[in-house]
Amino acid sequence: MNPKQFIGSEARSTYSEAKVVILPIPYEKTTTYRQGCQNAPEAIITASEQLEAYDIELEQEVCQNTGIFTVDAIASTKANPNLTPEAMMEIVTQKVSELIADGKFVIALGGEHSITAGIVKAYQEQFSQPFTVVQIDAHGDMRHSYAGSIYNHACVMRRVLDLGLPTLPVGIRSICLEEAELIKKQSIPIVWAKDIYQNPDWIEQAISLITTERVFITIDLDGLDPSLMPGVGTPEPGGLNWYELTKFLRTVFSKHQVIGCDMMELAPTANSVVSEFTAAKLVYKLVGYSQHFKNRRSIYIDWVNSSTSIQDRTPT
Repeated sequence: MNPKQFIGSEARSTYSEAKVVILPIPYEKTTTYRQGCQNAPEAIITASEQLEAYDIELEQEVCQNTGIFTVDAIASTKANPNLTPEAMMEIVTQKVSELIADGKFVIALGGEHSITAGIVKAYQEQFSQPFTVVQIDAHGDMRHSYAGSIYNHACVMRRVLDLGLPTLPVGIRSICLEEAELIKKQSIPIVWAKDIYQNPDWIEQAISLITTERVFITIDLDGLDPSLMPGVGTPEPGGLNWYELTKFLRTVFSKHQVIGCDMMELAPTANSVVSEFTAAKLVYKLVGYSQHFKNRRSIYIDWVNSSTSIQDRTPT
């Protein structure tokens, strides 16, 4: 039996037919404030059943033209409460590598943000050329360690930097002294939330900071303003609004070859479905953009076909 599918009955696609794969990763081990992100993948997929299939911006029923398949969840801390961060990283890297080898555009749903390091590692192992990790986030997440672990969710972008990849944090409005010193020492480009406000050219200026053709996008949902996205672990005022974020994402997809995405840190609320539904709609926008700008995606498929033996794996 197939797992519950993103956008429900509208997603009439098999794994072999699908161009986009949704990968749920309900892992939560190091959250420090409001908890519950292990419930996020299921909540997003459930909310997606209420989405309209027609995308007004792209003027098409994205799911009918694309093919979306949701695979079984991996690295679940509900199923395995003793799963260590190190083991999670290994599981995630292996699974994402398999999906890349099958030529899928992967959108991973966490879970806590530490998961991203394992996802990015999989892409790095599969690609011979560098790519930039574009980070939508309220927080820097560049501590060396936090609460006794280098795999804490507050350290994920430090682990990405350790892989030697360029990053572009966008919407940042909360960092610690250690992160401020690292940013200055390594000259890390930052698109600060305070500089987005009343700057009509911020998107073009941000895009100019991306130095590679290929891009991986990681979205911590607290990058959005809490008035729009209250259901996160550590909400910060002054975040992106819906149209700022979607316009930025569309521009990245149009100007760069986006190789994959993830969405992390939703903490579903008991008395509202606003955050879950907004997250589901954002996932659907990522699906749509990934296929609307398919000429860039074709470069990625050509690379996969030339360097990898594609097998039609039916995921378990």
